[in-house]
Amino acid sequence: MKTQLLASVISLALIAPAANAAERDHNEELVGLGSGALIGAAVGGPVGAIIGAFAGGIIGKSVGDEEEIKDHKLTLATQDAEIERLAQKSANYDALASDYAITRAQLNTLQTAREAKLTELTLGLNVQFKTGSSEIEPHFQNQLQAVARVMEAQPDLVIDLKGFADRRGDSDYNQALSEQRLANVKAYLVSAGVASDRLQGQAFGATAPLSADAGFESDFFDRRVTLELVPADTSMAATH
Repeated sequence: MKTQLLASVISLALIAPAANAAERDHNEELVGLGSGALIGAAVGGPVGAIIGAFAGGIIGKSVGDEEEIKDHKLTLATQDAEIERLAQKSANYDALASDYAITRAQLNTLQTAREAKLTELTLGLNVQFKTGSSEIEPHFQNQLQAVARVMEAQPDLVIDLKGFADRRGDSDYNQALSEQRLANVKAYLVSAGVASDRLQGQAFGATAPLSADAGFESDFFDRRVTLELVPADTSMAATH
């Protein structure tokens, strides 16, 4: 009777793992179950076979879990490496964005300072003339020499010139006089080393007086050629 019971337990232990061989997650558990039954039967008879079967199942389950744990650890290691790579990439991007913001702020500061300096230089850059004259006086020649030096140091600048005359005389004479004054200032700047293509301008005659009332003082300020230093790209944009 004991022999039959032992044979039944052993047969059950051997058949069970064969029926579920397609399921990977339980292979090790089933193998352990069969092996444990055989060992238990050999040592302790039928009772030992049953106990050995359960013990073997536990061992087999442990082996299967260990393999699954290894797989999960490998997956986690791969994911950790990817997270680290993305974090480093994000840190590099943040650093680049910060550097860009700093550079942009510095550029804006330099541009603002430069515009202020150009405005400062432009203020008072007027060449005044005597009544009916287009001759450049020595004082203004010195100023034009200084302008030429600025143009040499700043090759991306151009000069916008405007010629004017006071309201004495007829409009045709005043227009011609303002054009001659403008031409003389241009010629002087070219002789001082400024390229002619960096000089642009227009003459207005007596059509743009500084004061609504004609008089000795206001007429003096109307006999002029004004100079404005502007970036070349700004000048080109304004003419299109």
